[in-house]
Amino acid sequence: MSQAYYHTPESVAEYIQLAMDVNGQELIDQLKPRLSLGAHLLELGSGPGKDWEILSQDYTVTGSDLSLEFLKHLRVVHPKGQFLELDAATLATDQTFDGIYSNKVLHHLTDEDLAKSAVRQAAILNHGGIICHSFWKGDDSETFKGMFVNYHNEAALRGFFGEPFEILTLAPYTEFEEGDSLLLMARKK
Repeated sequence: MSQAYYHTPESVAEYIQLAMDVNGQELIDQLKPRLSLGAHLLELGSGPGKDWEILSQDYTVTGSDLSLEFLKHLRVVHPKGQFLELDAATLATDQTFDGIYSNKVLHHLTDEDLAKSAVRQAAILNHGGIICHSFWKGDDSETFKGMFVNYHNEAALRGFFGEPFEILTLAPYTEFEEGDSLLLMARKK
């Protein structure tokens, strides 16, 4: 699914400005008891790099994005960081990780691509590896500023992740409006 919005310097600059005060600290705080400090973590969709910065305080983080414009930004702001150009559906890397994290990234995937991503995530995780992902809660999809946004409910996420993973947490939380989001944490079986 094309996410053209994230591929121009102007739109990336706009997004960085819009997301300036937004980060996943609350999600990351819930990840910490489940993933050992110093673990090798892959962040999907690092975007502006806010969560990458927080995660890097406790983990060895490899950031990633499909947008070359975001990757340029990340490499300038964090010249010592490791960043990969990765599609969240195919995860074409030969590296393995102790954990995989994303904050409102996987909702850009179709149901078919999310199913592929879940299988691929399990393949690149070390034994007992942890995933931590947030999603917008809902039952349909839409296109916003040229971006595909796929909403999910608890049952759908159990369907995508329940086979390769043991679900540890699947709960609503509030980002902007009461219960507008879902947090999924799971361990590779």
